[in-house]
Amino acid sequence: MSVLDDAALDQLFRTARTHNAWLDKPVTDDQLRGIYELMKWGATSANSSPARIVFIKSKEAKEKLGQAISDGNRAKTLAAPVTAILATDYAFYEKLPQLFPHADAKSWFVGNQALIDTTAFRNATLQGAYLMLAARSVGLDCGPMSGFDNGKLDELFFAGTTIKSNFLINLGYGDVAALFPRSPRLSFDEAASIV
Repeated sequence: MSVLDDAALDQLFRTARTHNAWLDKPVTDDQLRGIYELMKWGATSANSSPARIVFIKSKEAKEKLGQAISDGNRAKTLAAPVTAILATDYAFYEKLPQLFPHADAKSWFVGNQALIDTTAFRNATLQGAYLMLAARSVGLDCGPMSGFDNGKLDELFFAGTTIKSNFLINLGYGDVAALFPRSPRLSFDEAASIV
């Protein structure tokens, strides 16, 4: 496997920013499908793939979403061309016969709620990070955030299902003129060690 060039590393990591303001430029359904087609290949334990994504684009869906967004996040979320609800299916193990056919992985989870909860949340969150990298790789900017009422959002979009919201990712073409100065990051020695 080869090392990505500096331009690719910048786009994915070093110069990528969390955006709060958006240019009036649409994101197509084909782009959203392309993002999913990339992110789905990211590793999850036992190929569990518990993330479920709702891409909010229409005016009606945005108005519905706005009911669950905190006051400080509502305007920027409604202004984004797309908001992805990154959610978790807590019955993900029902799909394991399809996704992990070489073992009876479903039996590992049935009746073990603690394992279900940990596996579902961890791996769906991981898939959310893959979604952000996929979006950046196709030239979109991201604005991941909390700042919403999970219970209300679940009532509006996932009532009667085994799916619960995790976090939101605004997607589009960010307005670089509205960016805050870049915040610092921890050094290697502050955050990591080699033993």
